[in-house]
Amino acid sequence: MGLKAVVSSPSPAFSTDESGAVEVTNVGHVYETASGTTEALTDISFRVETGRFISIVGPSGCGKSSLLMMIAGLVQPTRGTITAGGRPLVQPDPTRIGVVFQDASLYPWLTARSNVEFPLSLRHVDHKIRRERAEEALDLVGLAGFADKHPHELSGGMKQRVALARGLVQDPPILLMDEPFAALDEQTRLTMGDEVLRIWERTRKTIIFVTHGLSEAIHLSDEVLVLTSRPGKLVDRVSVDLPRPRSFEVMGGRRFEELRERIWQRIRS
Repeated sequence: MGLKAVVSSPSPAFSTDESGAVEVTNVGHVYETASGTTEALTDISFRVETGRFISIVGPSGCGKSSLLMMIAGLVQPTRGTITAGGRPLVQPDPTRIGVVFQDASLYPWLTARSNVEFPLSLRHVDHKIRRERAEEALDLVGLAGFADKHPHELSGGMKQRVALARGLVQDPPILLMDEPFAALDEQTRLTMGDEVLRIWERTRKTIIFVTHGLSEAIHLSDEVLVLTSRPGKLVDRVSVDLPRPRSFEVMGGRRFEELRERIWQRIRS
């Protein structure tokens, strides 16, 4: 089965399909260090409905990435519970959740196609199916003509597209993105944001996106979750009531600035 493409109107208010729903309940996390313990997150609770695009923002060190890694099953919370698709998540499950990291982390000796195939090869998926799925994912991210290129032959934006294709190749209903465009220049970052929106509107996956960029969060999201400084605590859920697609006129408008100011003030408080 290939990657699902769904035609629907953007930004549904909710979905009754639980496959892409994420529930975080009273989650806290404490790191053990040589000098003692550090509380990174405290009492985090929220629900993301299937098909929604949510961003998480907050000051540096507030636990945004830690929270995302817990949702991915890569780190276990010290307190609380997390479910994905209505089931507890106690370890990574790429059939339920795909992850795109800040660093593309591609294997330099593999082609773009082989990098995308890699998660499937770990599961011993048939070679023909692996290739078909990888090429379909590369086509989805706009790299159909670059399957045989190696990472050193690709630009920074292209490498992130390959990483995005790798996150999509197993067709998970939930996609987590941890500051995936932070290392890119502003023009490429805007282009990649538009690409992610195109893919989201086509596949209707649930996306949880961590960023430091307040404008980026508003531009991309249905809702922005705002965390305080350490220990990170959820202090606001900002619904982005702007029409899609969000043109430069919308981004330069008064409502966009009001939302940005509200988020900024909550981060500073």
